[in-house]
Formats: sequence, C-alpha cells, structure tokens
Amino acid sequence: MTASQDPPWHGTTILCLRKGGRVVVAGDGQVSMGQTIVKANAKKLRRLGGGAVIAGFAGATADAFALFERLEAKLEQHPGQLPRACVELAKDWRTDRYLRRLEAMMAVADARVSLILSGTGDVLEPEDGIIGIGSGGAYALAAARALIDHATMDVEAIARRAMAIAAGICVYTNDNVTLEMLDG
Repeated sequence: MTASQDPPWHGTTILCLRKGGRVVVAGDGQVSMGQTIVKANAKKLRRLGGGAVIAGFAGATADAFALFERLEAKLEQHPGQLPRACVELAKDWRTDRYLRRLEAMMAVADARVSLILSGTGDVLEPEDGIIGIGSGGAYALAAARALIDHATMDVEAIARRAMAIAAGICVYTNDNVTLEMLDG
C-alpha cells in the first residue's frame, strides 16, 4: 500500500470550556483507521508548563507529540505567558519546513485564556471561551454552547454531556472521555 492509499486516521474530539472560574478540557478516546476502531482509550490531553496549561490535540498522533514538545519549550522560554508561547509556536509551525508538514490542531488553556492553534499560523481565542476541535468538535461545541447557561450544571457536567452528545453523532468519537480541570 502506498502512502496515498493509506486509510485516513480519524479520532479526536477535544472540547474546552470555562464556567464558574474553572476551565475543563475533555477528549474522547477513539482512534480510527478508515472504518476500523484501532484504539478506544487513547489519551489526547497533556498538562504542560508545570501543570498550569492543559493541551489537547486533534490530528496525527506523532505530529501532536512533536507539537506538545515544542509548546513545552516555548512555555519554558515564556513562563506564565501562554498567548505569547502559542504565537511563537505558531510562527515556527508556519515557517519551519519540518513543522509545516505536521497535521494537527491544538486546543490549549490556562487559568486565564483558551486558544486554538493551527498549522496555518492561527492562534485564536474564542469569544465565549468554548473550543471544539477534531472530527466531533463541532458537535461537542454546539452542545456545550447550548448547555453553558444551564444554571444547575457545573463545567464538568456540561463537558461530559457535550462529549456524550458528540459521541452519539460522530462515528469517530466515543464516550471514553478524559477530563483535565484548572481553577481560574
């Protein structure tokens, strides 16, 4: 099988949201190759910056690990400055020949800000602090936006429900959810 015939890898729904002074990043566990589920309990979230930053990835796993390492290095150069570290990573990602080939997106958050990073040089901060990336990201994003103002639900409950809704719609998303939280 040549590279152009390889089945596409799918397998990520990452959701980030804020409510009540807390931030939650959630990721499902499914990794698929074509029509086949390869793994159901993948961990797609990582704590960086001494635990002060949560990052989740969508895309090629090896590429995401390379980006996690690069972001960790930028956070060491710019401690406590997540936006600046992300901008520096995005500049490298866009201009470096090796990094340009990486196929992944990242959702990153600290106690103050939530950002989306892409290989096109984007560092985006959503107005409402809610991020959904990956194959089921739009479904989780829509569900979280619908639930965020529900007075009786805390941020963890909203994240779990939104991820369950995404898993019920997207065939590349499962309900094996990993959550990481920070207080703001």
